[in-house]
Amino acid sequence: MSDKNPSYPLRKQVPSRDWSPGIHYAQLQTLPPCTFPRRRLYDFELLYVRQGKLLTKMDTEEYILNAGQLIFLSSGLYHQNAILSDSDTKLIGIHFDFFGESIITHEEDMVVNEDEVMHDKFAFEAVTAPFMPLSQEPVYSPPPECVHAMEQLVHEFTMRPAGYEWVCRGLLLGILTSLLRTQNSRDAAKSSVHTERIRALIDEIEERSAERWTNKSMAAAMNMHEDHFAKLFREVAGMPPGEYLRSIRHREARKLLRETDWPIERVGDQVGYPDIHYFSRVFTANEGISPRAYRKLSRIL
Repeated sequence: MSDKNPSYPLRKQVPSRDWSPGIHYAQLQTLPPCTFPRRRLYDFELLYVRQGKLLTKMDTEEYILNAGQLIFLSSGLYHQNAILSDSDTKLIGIHFDFFGESIITHEEDMVVNEDEVMHDKFAFEAVTAPFMPLSQEPVYSPPPECVHAMEQLVHEFTMRPAGYEWVCRGLLLGILTSLLRTQNSRDAAKSSVHTERIRALIDEIEERSAERWTNKSMAAAMNMHEDHFAKLFREVAGMPPGEYLRSIRHREARKLLRETDWPIERVGDQVGYPDIHYFSRVFTANEGISPRAYRKLSRIL
């Protein structure tokens, strides 16, 4: 069989109400440096890099993904993944189809056996105006709330409480919508001469989120008017600067509450909220439960 598959991924123009994804697999993985076999999938996969660096060869293209980036792997296209980091790389992998049409009972059912290709098993990609197909530009930088939704989906799929299928479907619809919306931000950002500077600033915020960042100080550092800076930042990041900073701090707080025994006061101070009462209010507003309750629940689960 030829390696060229110009007809893949198969696509179907549908209204948004017809999107009804089925989730086949969702897992957190920690992998050492390695190269995986070249393969094709019957379904689609979202592969997100939480830590490390990944090389993906798909069809005739090569993509290098750093931490915080995601690649949309299409049904029917050959691809090969390789871990580039010297240390372990942490990934989130979510396999799905757009219409709940694929019958997959085992992990092996997702991968094409090239000796016995079942052409009617390749899943269709849903395409809905005014958005481009998700596969058209397959590398994304999902916003923090999208990453949080992926983590929740993995948890639901792994624990499988009653009704988890509905929860997973709802979370995946939110994830796919978030990725579609980033297309607009990405297109707008391409035309901005300040895009690379904004992205560099975002990297700094990620690394030093506990510092005192304000729109005024960030705009001054970029030598921009504050309103113009806020507009450009939103185009690149998909949300206002203050909201982005809060989402990064919340993500770090959740991680520290899960993975350390630090007092709540220390966690808040570490992520940029030295006032424990203010930290508790902000965390509860974002998570729906207090930091102490979140830690207790995460230990139970």
